[in-house]
Amino acid sequence: MRVIAGSCKSLPLKTIEGIDTRPTTDRIKETLFNMIQPRISGSIFLDLFAGSGGIGIEALSRGAKEAFFVEQNRKAAACIKENLKFTKLEDHASVLQTDVRAAIGTFRDGLVFDCIFMDPPYDQELEKDVLTLLSGRKCVDSGTLIIVEASLKTDFSYLDELGFAIDKIKKYKTNKHIFLYRR
Repeated sequence: MRVIAGSCKSLPLKTIEGIDTRPTTDRIKETLFNMIQPRISGSIFLDLFAGSGGIGIEALSRGAKEAFFVEQNRKAAACIKENLKFTKLEDHASVLQTDVRAAIGTFRDGLVFDCIFMDPPYDQELEKDVLTLLSGRKCVDSGTLIIVEASLKTDFSYLDELGFAIDKIKKYKTNKHIFLYRR
């Protein structure tokens, strides 16, 4: 895994051993950032279920002002910190080693994210839990782009009742990205 573009282009990133995390492939990461690049410069980025931090680090490398990483796994959170130090981006980042649902309630007053990316474990409906929490938080407004990485079979029919609308869907061989906004 590596940083695709920006100030840290081509720098390799560490990942943790085992099956607890599922790093986004370089090809999918490049496609994703080609789609959202205009929103990244100067943004405040939130990487939920951050794994080794590859998505949030990519956002920082491409000009995000600040990134927050939320990862419950101790080894993965340590890996994020190592990757941030290696890329010299740690001054623009905060790593929260906690459950994503707990973290959502801890963001400082007045903090509104420009972009939220979440890549929860597939087929456990964690994205629904998180979106339910985000629907009532001030850290999300109508300008916040929320991107959910999910399996192809994940159902999002509940979004309307939570006050979210799908902007677009990008499907890959085994998964998809859902781009959402608060209505």
